[in-house]
Amino acid sequence: MSIERRPRVLLADDFPDLVTAIGQLLATECEVVGSVDDGGALLEAAERLQPDLVVVDLNMPTVSGLEACRQITRANPRVKVILLTAGGDSMIMAAALAAGAFAFVEKQAIANDLLSAIKRACADRQA
Repeated sequence: MSIERRPRVLLADDFPDLVTAIGQLLATECEVVGSVDDGGALLEAAERLQPDLVVVDLNMPTVSGLEACRQITRANPRVKVILLTAGGDSMIMAAALAAGAFAFVEKQAIANDLLSAIKRACADRQA
């Protein structure tokens, strides 16, 4: 009988209350290995912690979520990046996917869409 390992998730958003809420939402399904509040710290933490998934806000201080996504997926294509945004449009979504994002979740839909995106990312990693 094998025990399936929970995905290791790194969170990045400059709103601490949102990071706390997302961490609580993911706690039963994932191992949250860390959280950061700016894009530069995200790049360092992603290299150091080697998460399976990164959940990052599009608008981050120092390095944008989009650029962080680009650098993380270039350095380690196995890492799945889910970008969060306060409001999305098709141009932003296209830019996120071009940067290597696995999924794009609007913040107002986190409760409904984030776990679903993480489950899809985990299934994709195992395929």
